[in-house]
Amino acid sequence: MERFNVLWLQGASCGGCTMAALDNGHAGWFAELARFGIDLIWHPSLSEATADEVVAILERIVHGTQRLDALVLEGSVLRGPNGSGRFNMLGGTGRSMLHWVNALAPQAGYVVAAGSCAAFGGVPMAGTNPTDASGLQFAGAEAGGVLGEAFRSRAGLPVINIAGCAPHPGWISETLAALALGGVDADALDSFGRPRFYADHLAHHGCARNEYYEFKASAEEMSQQGCLMEHLGCKATQAVGDCNQRGWNGSGSCTSGGYACIACTSPGFETSQNFLETAKLGGIPVGLPLDMPKAWFVALAALSKSATPKRVRANAAADHIVVPPRSDGGRRK
Repeated sequence: MERFNVLWLQGASCGGCTMAALDNGHAGWFAELARFGIDLIWHPSLSEATADEVVAILERIVHGTQRLDALVLEGSVLRGPNGSGRFNMLGGTGRSMLHWVNALAPQAGYVVAAGSCAAFGGVPMAGTNPTDASGLQFAGAEAGGVLGEAFRSRAGLPVINIAGCAPHPGWISETLAALALGGVDADALDSFGRPRFYADHLAHHGCARNEYYEFKASAEEMSQQGCLMEHLGCKATQAVGDCNQRGWNGSGSCTSGGYACIACTSPGFETSQNFLETAKLGGIPVGLPLDMPKAWFVALAALSKSATPKRVRANAAADHIVVPPRSDGGRRK
């Protein structure tokens, strides 16, 4: 079987996407790549090749003498100062990451953004953005980015955005596996280029706090068990991802760890003024569930609160179960 060649570059980022990828599965990421015939021809943190060896790999790809099936970028691209890209040079090459992205992307069968920085600009683009950071094909929610809205890889697809800060390791491995098997077309991506196998879900789905959400029994402070949406900034009902269905490190997620979902798979998530406080207008959360009309939500929320069982209300404002479910068929001795 012909190997599927992947080149991984790192732009402006913390390296968290690589750390996430390395957590994949019991056998490890490299075993998973090998299983699908994927050859990681170079990775800045994981490969032995350095200096002239790396430059030779890049030059062969640019000149078409080495096949590149997928170019993966982790981190945003720094276009400054003044469009030169020199805020982020690829060591040993004398050229910027901006140069290499523009030179390599047209040669790639697929172009993949690993993480929200590469997809949308992410944290490096937050605030005044003095480095002119950008995603590959989006700058925030605005199409364009470094490669331009019209860019298509050799396979005819836009940039595939494995958004997340960091993405779930399964999202990375399964996307690369699907590409290696030829299982990705335009219909497999959503409007932001995110693979739909995880982007067709909400982080809210499978959340362990869903009973509290259904009754709008809300936590008032961190460490309490109730729903985090009403007061503590949780955006899981608005954020794409199957985070609470597959779990991280075998079982965890942000909400199961007691922290609000910050919608890190969405463009612009990093601009939030306070991740742990729900923005409200007239006492009503500004951000409401994506799949429900706002008027319906407000009406149903009022009904739910009026029907909240005492057990749920008491437990929502506690850091442990204070009222257990009744197991005696409703009878008390």
